[in-house]
Amino acid sequence: MTRAPGRVLPCVVDVDGIPMSALMAETPRPRAVIVALHGGATTSQYFDCPGRPDLSLLHTGQALGYTVLALDRPGYGRSAAHAERVAPAARRVDLAYAAIERLLSGRERGAGVFLMAHSIGSELALRMATDERGSGLLGIELAGTGRRHHAVALDVLADIGVPAAGERPKRTGLQRLLWRPEHLYPAEVAGGASIGSRGPAYEVTVVDGWAERDFPRLAAQVRIPVHFTLGEHEMVWRSGPAALADIAAMFTAAPKVVVCEQAGAGHNLSLGFTATAYHLKVLSFVEECVVARPELIDAVGEVT
Repeated sequence: MTRAPGRVLPCVVDVDGIPMSALMAETPRPRAVIVALHGGATTSQYFDCPGRPDLSLLHTGQALGYTVLALDRPGYGRSAAHAERVAPAARRVDLAYAAIERLLSGRERGAGVFLMAHSIGSELALRMATDERGSGLLGIELAGTGRRHHAVALDVLADIGVPAAGERPKRTGLQRLLWRPEHLYPAEVAGGASIGSRGPAYEVTVVDGWAERDFPRLAAQVRIPVHFTLGEHEMVWRSGPAALADIAAMFTAAPKVVVCEQAGAGHNLSLGFTATAYHLKVLSFVEECVVARPELIDAVGEVT
């Protein structure tokens, strides 16, 4: 992997015979490393908006002194052919941690690693945060997920129905929820075709047990700072003050919890016209997490 600051580079590492791919924007002496985990039916490209580098998390983070590593979650990217092997939750956590270690091998990490996840990627992020290795993370950002579905989403999901065993869910109605209102997104990404990817079958099971069981159970075990974001026009999950308060209340063991609503954003916060505003909020929180670790900052205020 050739190092070239100022560029977004594709990377691949082998983890026990499974290729794990990613996009990386490296900074020579980073404040910290942000590891970004995409949602369903897309890839790491979600964090590098096609045709719009001004909206890219990788470009923005790098410009502000962070190395950003957008990982293709297990079952996506180069590991798609191994989807059945990576289905168990514990296996996916191990793969993600191993891939991060190998991708960052020999590279400076600044104050450490901060996890940032979108939509169903939040499931993997929370499992990583509650793993024993998660205590070393700077913090975590979760977005585009929730406890209760939006009223519109309930109607759409009822029409879609529950898929039979081994059957993939229908996506026509779901796509309407994920990409509306259309005017919030650049033409280059509207509808998601330019960043779309077939999702692994195991995600049907992940989705089924998420909102009512796994999300609250995992949230209560998190012991690192938490930042949580929903878009003002989120149509999959309930948003607003009450919904955000409900989310915050689940993180009973976290030392700090910040919840916010991103104005002018829909479900796909990192791809809309307000993506940069959203990314700057997250990066500000990351910086707070860095400064809160005085043992990692030397006398002149630089990360050691």
